[in-house]
Amino acid sequence: MSGTAIDQRVSARLSQIAAALRIPFKLILDVGLPPLCPSCRDPVGDGAGLCAACWSKLSPIDRPFCEKLGIPFTYDPGPGIYSMQAIADPPAYARARAAVRYDDVARTMVHALKYGDRLDLAPIMAGWMARAGSELLADAEVVVPVPLHWRRMWARRFNQSATLAKLLADPRGLPLEVSALKRVKATPQQVGLSKSERAANVQGAFRVEPSGKAGIMRRHVLLVDDVLTSGATVDACARALLRAGARQVDVLIFARVVDSVRTPI
Repeated sequence: MSGTAIDQRVSARLSQIAAALRIPFKLILDVGLPPLCPSCRDPVGDGAGLCAACWSKLSPIDRPFCEKLGIPFTYDPGPGIYSMQAIADPPAYARARAAVRYDDVARTMVHALKYGDRLDLAPIMAGWMARAGSELLADAEVVVPVPLHWRRMWARRFNQSATLAKLLADPRGLPLEVSALKRVKATPQQVGLSKSERAANVQGAFRVEPSGKAGIMRRHVLLVDDVLTSGATVDACARALLRAGARQVDVLIFARVVDSVRTPI
């Protein structure tokens, strides 16, 4: 067994231990310190999620939007219309849907889940994603989360995309292939990079191992992530899945960055 494989197994085991240890500590903290809204820091009455005021500030993405990229239009051009971006630079995936715009409240939720151990937010976020991606979930045959590199997995202790993917897959009886897609290159953070720099940053970063091909071969894959900015990461993941034999890849995310103006064609 290679040193990398051993490191990955050790990292996975330590992550499981760390997650198990967090449970009793969280119970103690919840008794002594009531959960706070991650956005405004006011106490949350029901013990989970956002306060009512911050919920009202979220911006759901509803139709009309680009049927391929899921980005909202400023007016309704009719059904089945693609944006100029989708026509000029089509992605490898077939369709993308996002629950909300990536604004201040959505960003706070994502960061609280990802870095603040606010696992109580995950079911709420997954619920919004299920609403936004109902047609994608109806067509999906297998769910795959965007993976973390094992070093980042060890630092964070869990993969927030895998948590959301499980909450989407389990109630619908869909198989969840957490290990099918691997991040084989430890890429720098995408924050602050241009679109072309983001694409170059993730080039060759993802691969389907031979052991993972059976789970996605000739299947309609639903790829799950928490945030979409330029789309470079999910596009790289989709290309790796399609090269490995997936029939089609759709993308479902919680929040996506939306430019102020989108024009349909």
